[in-house]
Amino acid sequence: MRFKELPTAIKQSARAGLGLVIVATLTLEATAIIQFAYSQKGIKEEASMRAQSEMEATKLKIIDIVDQTETAVRNSIWIASWCLNVPDSIKNITHRLVEDNPVIMGSTMAMVPGYLKKYPLFSPYSCINPETGEIELKTLATQEYDYPSQEWFTKPIEFDAGYWSEPYIDEGGGNVLMTTYSMPIHDEKGRIAAVLTADISLDWLTELVGNVQVYSSAYSLLFSRAGQIMVCPAESLIMKRSIVEMAAESKDSSTYGELSRAILSGSAGNQAINTNGSKKYVYYAPIERTGWSMSIVIPESEVFASIRRMGMMIKFLQILGIALIIVILWIFTKNQLKYKLLEENKEKMESELHIARSIQMSMLPNIFPPFPERHDIDMCADLVPAKEVGGDLYDFYIRDEKLYFCIGDVSGKGVPASLVMAVTRSLFRTVSGHEKSPQRIVTMMNDSMSDMNDNNMFVTFFCGVLDLATGHLRYCNAGHNAPLIFRDSIEMLPVVPNIPLGVIPGMTFQEQETDMHYDDALFLYTDGLSEAENIEHELFGEDRMKEVMSVRRYSQEHLKAMQKAVAEFVGEADQSDDLTMLFIHYLNAERPDSSERHLILHNDIQQIPQLADFVETIADEVKLDQSLVMSLNLALEEAVTNVILYAYPEGSDGLVEVEAILKPGSLEFILTDSGKPFDPTSVPDADVSLAAEDRKIGGLGIYLVRNIMDTVSYKREEGKNVLSMTKNV
Repeated sequence: MRFKELPTAIKQSARAGLGLVIVATLTLEATAIIQFAYSQKGIKEEASMRAQSEMEATKLKIIDIVDQTETAVRNSIWIASWCLNVPDSIKNITHRLVEDNPVIMGSTMAMVPGYLKKYPLFSPYSCINPETGEIELKTLATQEYDYPSQEWFTKPIEFDAGYWSEPYIDEGGGNVLMTTYSMPIHDEKGRIAAVLTADISLDWLTELVGNVQVYSSAYSLLFSRAGQIMVCPAESLIMKRSIVEMAAESKDSSTYGELSRAILSGSAGNQAINTNGSKKYVYYAPIERTGWSMSIVIPESEVFASIRRMGMMIKFLQILGIALIIVILWIFTKNQLKYKLLEENKEKMESELHIARSIQMSMLPNIFPPFPERHDIDMCADLVPAKEVGGDLYDFYIRDEKLYFCIGDVSGKGVPASLVMAVTRSLFRTVSGHEKSPQRIVTMMNDSMSDMNDNNMFVTFFCGVLDLATGHLRYCNAGHNAPLIFRDSIEMLPVVPNIPLGVIPGMTFQEQETDMHYDDALFLYTDGLSEAENIEHELFGEDRMKEVMSVRRYSQEHLKAMQKAVAEFVGEADQSDDLTMLFIHYLNAERPDSSERHLILHNDIQQIPQLADFVETIADEVKLDQSLVMSLNLALEEAVTNVILYAYPEGSDGLVEVEAILKPGSLEFILTDSGKPFDPTSVPDADVSLAAEDRKIGGLGIYLVRNIMDTVSYKREEGKNVLSMTKNV
């Protein structure tokens, strides 16, 4: 079909499309220019950071050698002072200084001329022979060496302080390129009597600085205090040229002069220079205490090589993009009717998302009050997704007169989070159906979710088990917000943070417990409440939560008041996250005489001391006699130790749950583990009437438990060993 034959509406669309192509072309070009400018700035900053990081790391290594050398000399000053009048002992000081410090290749103790009447010049020198590796003794007190005129001798005397010399080739001494650290030695009258030195070779410095590799074409330089080149890729320049000479010979002498002055002044910074028609970036920094300065030179062409390649690729993609836009617009003009189908598909997708939301909501308890026949508990909950479907969850049910409940928040939003939410809720139901410990519920859920977490999503989770008869609450937190607890006042429930579910398998989660009394309540929520934002990006926060909850109401009225307060606070701002609330009001005024305490141990003998603390706490509560406490400790320790040592395969991790039930006149301890089946009550008592060497191994532990406890029983239940021990008190 020719253009003239197209309908007027399509012609108008084609003309509009052509204008769109022109606008898109200009926009893409402007975007590329802006992107190039920002990328160039970012890459230059990255190069600067890399250079500074390399220099800082190298400086630390150099300073480490400097510190070792200075420390060694300072630590030898006192003995050197003591030996001033014992010349024969001086060589031992220098020998020991070299022998005990691998970084030091030579050392001398040079006396001030005339200080020793017997020796006008005296300077024994110990140094390592590079061929044999042995320490040999020389003397620097020769006319050829003339040590009193050396910088390492004069400067510390002049400054009366430690001094690092300029690098030099020590002819007649160490005979290598070195630098010397010197310190003056005072006699008992405070006069400077000698100078103690430590020489370090600069071979290691050349290797250390030369190996700094920021970019493949970059290179490093090291300058002395006087600007002499100490390290350079061109070995012919080392200790033969200075930065001042190089600046004077450069065509751009002003730029080089400014750079040389900055380096010699001990400043840190960077500067661009031009050499042989190419631009380079020079980064420099001083090395403290030595007077040296290090610099890294990076060619600009290498810094921006990647962005130039990227620029060419962007140009190619721009051309390709424009071509694609033209093709797409041409197809668009011929297929406008297909958009009607797209609209229909969109409506279908929205309908499916609406159905998905209904399914998701139907998975959670949504009829309140949920237990109208019960008078010991009142509950309500609410979940408002930020999108059609969300990643928040809550759940609760009653089993064996205990309320099992949870609340969670999946990382992310939308469909992926909703799928993880469904899995998490199903896992909670499955695991808690046969586990009564929140710690074990959370641990098993974490292991299962970590194994299938290919998308690296995690869930903050709070799990609790409330004994409706006693009000005893056991709970375990996995990175979730601490709930509010209503007692005489409103406060945050103390929680151990732990980590969220699905992050790392095999993690250990800590269980906690507390007691709830009549009219106490728990308010659980996700961060969609505490972090709800208004148009000024202020957060709703915990203080506002406490203020709303401070008025005593029925549970549903609490939630309605909170919903109203959040809506008024947020105002016209969009909902930023899923919002979930769960309110639990405990109303049992008839608490039984019995109560429970729990302790969970790993099969690690190092955890046994926790058992004694557990028993002591219970003993204090029921005011047991100390001798009885010691007996109970002994019996429990024997029973738990037996589980730790023999229930689980060697090297595997397992749990031992200790439950204490306090009743009038009795104290029952129940040990539960998932190890291999073993009935300790079936083991016959050891015959204690026999001598130790005549008795069979084993049996003493259960004999001890039977003698201390009034009743001991065992059963295998749901794949677990359950050992019950009761003591009448």
